Amino acid sequence: MNPTAPSAPEDDDATIIRPVGGPLEQPTVFSGAPAAPAEPPAAPALQAPAGNALPVGSRQAEFEVVSVLGEGGFGIVYLARDHALERMVALKEYMPSALALRGEQSQVRVRSERHRDTFEAGLKSFINEARLLAQFDHPSLVKVYRFWEANGTAFMVMPFIEGKTVKDTLKEMGEPPSEAWLMNLLAPLTEALLVLHGENCYHRDIAPDNILLLRGSGLPLLLDFGAARRVIGDMTQALTVILKPGYAPIEQYAEVPSLKQGPWTDVYALAAVIYCAITGRTPPPSVGRIVKDDYVPLAQLGDLTKGRYSDRLLQAVDRALQVMPDNRTASMEEFREALGLAGSYTPKPGQMATLIQAPPPPPAAAAAPEPATRSRTPLLAVLGLAGVAAAGLAAYLLTREPAPVEAAATPAVQAPAAALPAAEPAPPPVAAAPLDLHGQFQQLASRHSAGFDVLAQAERTQLRIDRDELRFSVTSSRDGHLYVLLAGPDGSLMQLYPNDKAGGKGNNRVTAGQAVKLPQDSWPLKAGEPAGLHHFLVLVTAEPRSFTPWSTGKDSAYGFLSLPSQAPATGADPRAPSWLLGLPDCGRPTCAGEFGAAVFGVEAVR
Repeated sequence: MNPTAPSAPEDDDATIIRPVGGPLEQPTVFSGAPAAPAEPPAAPALQAPAGNALPVGSRQAEFEVVSVLGEGGFGIVYLARDHALERMVALKEYMPSALALRGEQSQVRVRSERHRDTFEAGLKSFINEARLLAQFDHPSLVKVYRFWEANGTAFMVMPFIEGKTVKDTLKEMGEPPSEAWLMNLLAPLTEALLVLHGENCYHRDIAPDNILLLRGSGLPLLLDFGAARRVIGDMTQALTVILKPGYAPIEQYAEVPSLKQGPWTDVYALAAVIYCAITGRTPPPSVGRIVKDDYVPLAQLGDLTKGRYSDRLLQAVDRALQVMPDNRTASMEEFREALGLAGSYTPKPGQMATLIQAPPPPPAAAAAPEPATRSRTPLLAVLGLAGVAAAGLAAYLLTREPAPVEAAATPAVQAPAAALPAAEPAPPPVAAAPLDLHGQFQQLASRHSAGFDVLAQAERTQLRIDRDELRFSVTSSRDGHLYVLLAGPDGSLMQLYPNDKAGGKGNNRVTAGQAVKLPQDSWPLKAGEPAGLHHFLVLVTAEPRSFTPWSTGKDSAYGFLSLPSQAPATGADPRAPSWLLGLPDCGRPTCAGEFGAAVFGVEAVR
């Protein structure tokens, strides 16, 4: 045990992303999820590098350096143009500034022969990290396109996107986040860590500044595995600080036979992130808790947590933060169960991507029509039923070439707003211009009525086509009527619930605080084409609403309504999402307009 092991000031051991050429609207961080294609700037002339950075305009393989995104103690991140695939990417170079410097012709050389072994060990770890990340395929894990060695160092290429860290997001909130916000963070992160742990890999550096919330979708993404940083730190404590006090459990301070690292190590760190989000401060450093444990359980914080967070969440975090591993939640699967995340997730064979991905297979032909009486249980059974093909029922129902999709999404942070007007417009024609349905979903969710909170969680955020079934749960803070809309990656929109198999009108009542699990046994849904991200809008309204006037078709098996994917021309601003509430259907001249809403995404993969 080494209670005096050094620890770092925050961020000193991570790659720091700084604005280049002027201030940015928000911090820009590269990470590993697809981004919208960016227009490349005109090819720049070669410019002298700043410090150890490669010159702007230089080429590494097929990648042209456009700018420097950030430079830390162990690597440099560039914005680069991929000339082979005509896209912008993030190019990361191994460059431990304390050990090496840039020589002639972009070569990297060690500053002194006494540093060579340490430099080589870090280089090997950098390559192993790239190889490891390239094998995983999960929306909340960094993706690596390729990696190689050159110029005496190594490079890895990842998608370039923008986002904001959880650390910065919490600072801007001004108050503790809601339980719904925390659960929307935990659901994909715990699932991603299960994928890692299934291969006996551990992150070991989970902290608010190492979790990125992707711009536009809000999906959390784990950053900075920092393998090279840890290896170099193990070899020379003078070069780096490895541990972040408050987030590192006791077993990371020293390797003791009775205190081995494992899944419980990441459980502790992730729970510490939630503790910090709720209280505004990190838990006491674990090494000090061995001598005197002054950790105050969340369940005993009284006014700070009472009425805002469930006992289930508080107790789950408290147990995960037990200082001794034997007393702590032992696995991410147990942590998910304690949190009430529906079901456990176990990566199946074939879940991991290969190092070089093959192009996706061509879309399968649509299934031949079947008689309506021969209805199978999976969603794909609806393919040939009346009205489906003509109406363009999206997401799990069609086999067609998918349109480009954005990064996977989680529910946006919701803010109270006034209820929308309840006056009933006449059923209008469809507007000409299609809209960003996911953006419309998020706008509507952000305008939910004060005190009307809805939590929607998918059991799994990634489903294999023709193999996995969709399952999700919904909880509302108020009684109401439940509706679920589904936008597919091909631009189509449908009303998934209520439907004829679920009992139709009047059977979609929900009770405050009671979870509703969907789909019901009477209408199980299996993932189908097209592959891509499917966005769900979950609405709970104070009084009944109707989407029938908008519908352009209805299948005869389950009674799903196909809806226009453009805003109806109601005379109001077509960019406003009010139309996604449907029409008042309470049977009175005036209906209450209060509602709650949540958004989540599920990715269908081949």
